[in-house]
Amino acid sequence: MSRPPARRVTVLYSVSATCAVIGALLWVRGRFGSPPRVYADHLAADRYTTSAWPVWSRSVTPDRLGLYLVALAVGLAAVAWLLSVRRG
Repeated sequence: MSRPPARRVTVLYSVSATCAVIGALLWVRGRFGSPPRVYADHLAADRYTTSAWPVWSRSVTPDRLGLYLVALAVGLAAVAWLLSVRRG
């Protein structure tokens, strides 16, 4: 039986962590994003205006995509763990 190199497990953990971070950021953006505030005639922060560019598609909201990415991260971490257990 061939053993997978430790590099594969490291790569899977790295991809899993990246998916988890991006998913958490998208979830926070989707859940707690609020419209910009306007004080008198001045927009509070121009860089916080909402973008017309969708993260994924119009049918999948950023918070839902974030949850999908976090679920994918958990799955990848489980696969990496199983590979590391199988090696040892």
